[in-house]
Amino acid sequence: MSALLDVRAVTMKFGGLRAVDGVNFSLQAEELVGLIGPNGAGKTTLFNLVTGVYALTEGDILFDQVSIRAHSASQIVARGIARTFQNIRLFPSLSVLDNVRTAMIAHSEQSLGTTLRRGARFHALEESIESRALDLLKLFDLDTRSDDMATSLSYGDQRRLEIVRALATRPRLLLLDEPAAGMNAREKSDLMQLILFVRKEFRLAILIVEHDMRVVMGICDRICVLDYGRKIAEGSPASVRSNPQVIAAYLGSDDA
Repeated sequence: MSALLDVRAVTMKFGGLRAVDGVNFSLQAEELVGLIGPNGAGKTTLFNLVTGVYALTEGDILFDQVSIRAHSASQIVARGIARTFQNIRLFPSLSVLDNVRTAMIAHSEQSLGTTLRRGARFHALEESIESRALDLLKLFDLDTRSDDMATSLSYGDQRRLEIVRALATRPRLLLLDEPAAGMNAREKSDLMQLILFVRKEFRLAILIVEHDMRVVMGICDRICVLDYGRKIAEGSPASVRSNPQVIAAYLGSDDA
């Protein structure tokens, strides 16, 4: 079966630094894969390459068997890849509802002419967008806060809203960049259940970068490990947990 995401010998150089160095890995449809490694291993850089924030130096990235190497970030979103960020990046001056509505622009049927005329079609499409946005918010128990400012939500709810906004772009692949950062133990447990729910409900693949090993080991089908920009291990959570190279990368080794 062809991979949904296929990362082929991807390299990213910043001057003389190889932040990502010849990395290969793939992701199947509806698979949940963890991407882990020490700080500075290249995890977020790899996310930025997949989502078009950076242009890769070498290699190729295929999504649904089509190269997205030369695609812009907006084109990649339109093809079906969405992401969240380490630091929450909601629109602080917009309501909860409008944060979700803006994400639906990726698949909006509004034309410039329709928008300028503000006729019956414009209002019908706007009502449809609002209805779909509210349905998404309700699914995540955020519909009662739809008119509140996004920044008025608790930290955990802001994280959930960021996931809702990503889902509003109708992705087939969702990238989560350290979603458990700043959460307490209860919030992390809730997050694990939320991620599993999202995969099942929306039938999408998920690639997650996370430092909390309890979260990663508890929900992922497979784990890929980076260290100094290179892939050093890949496999089931159990095999990765006991891998000597992974242990050395996180804890150091006598040779090092």
